[in-house]
Amino acid sequence: MDKFRILDLLQLDLKENDALDLSCIGGRPGLIREITVPAINRPGLALSGFYDNFAHQRIQILGRGENAYLKKLADEGKTDTLEKFFSYEMPCCVFTNKYQPTDDFLKLSEKAECPILQTGLSSSDFAMRIMRVLGNIFAPKKVEHGVLVEVFGIGILIIGKSGVGKSETALALIERGHRLVADDVVEIRRVSGNILIGSGAKIVSHHMEIRGLGIINITHLFGVGAIRDRKQVQLIVKLEEWDSSKTYDRIGATEKTMDILGVKTPYLLIPVRPGRNIPVIIETAAMNERLKKMGYYSAKEFNKNVMKWLESESARAAFLNEQ
Repeated sequence: MDKFRILDLLQLDLKENDALDLSCIGGRPGLIREITVPAINRPGLALSGFYDNFAHQRIQILGRGENAYLKKLADEGKTDTLEKFFSYEMPCCVFTNKYQPTDDFLKLSEKAECPILQTGLSSSDFAMRIMRVLGNIFAPKKVEHGVLVEVFGIGILIIGKSGVGKSETALALIERGHRLVADDVVEIRRVSGNILIGSGAKIVSHHMEIRGLGIINITHLFGVGAIRDRKQVQLIVKLEEWDSSKTYDRIGATEKTMDILGVKTPYLLIPVRPGRNIPVIIETAAMNERLKKMGYYSAKEFNKNVMKWLESESARAAFLNEQ
């Protein structure tokens, strides 16, 4: 990924449960420092003089305990510990609960050009939010050419060759009350180990290109209820032109997956030809996927019922009568 600096962190447009409420109160020349590790550290031991295994490359969070200790050092006129603390190049220090650093701390931070940030959030709340934000920023990612829609709560990535009808299919789904996440360019990130989150590029967010019609704004045409900013990718549907020489799956007993960023995601191949209602097929696929998540597999249940019937007396009698 590109370099991510403290200034970039301050300029993030974060809302609701992701908002960090950060402001810079010192060490502004160091705002160009780079964040290289998506982790945090509480420097209580370091401030007390124990620097073995000090994780200085992480964002340092100073809460109630650290703030009280800094005031104690200020009252005793001790600065040697702080001087050693700022001899390490840290990305930044964050004071939670709107705590104000001591004058000595601010003076040494300016000298070391170490950014000092402040937030009104509690230490635990800020720690959870900053880890979530950094996790998203540093998450492995890739860009897929396709359309991401939410259908009955299932995030479906529609892929296929250019001109096969991906955007037209998504438009029909939106007309039927479903929601658009991204068209044409879908940015996918792997978070929490095995969860794929898809979103669109900000510049073209919630716009669609329809051949013969041009660029349309889904928000203006269908309202804010027809869009989402991001959604988990739970099913991949590939559209391809019908090939009469190809044998397509008619039962669905075999579970197919596609690997994206090391995560195996359920995958369907749907052939397209005149007369096939692709939006309805995708709606049915979404509902079937929801059933699978609840533990019910239609194809497996069908096979199970067929096997029971074959093993029954009536099946044997029907076979003997035909001989």
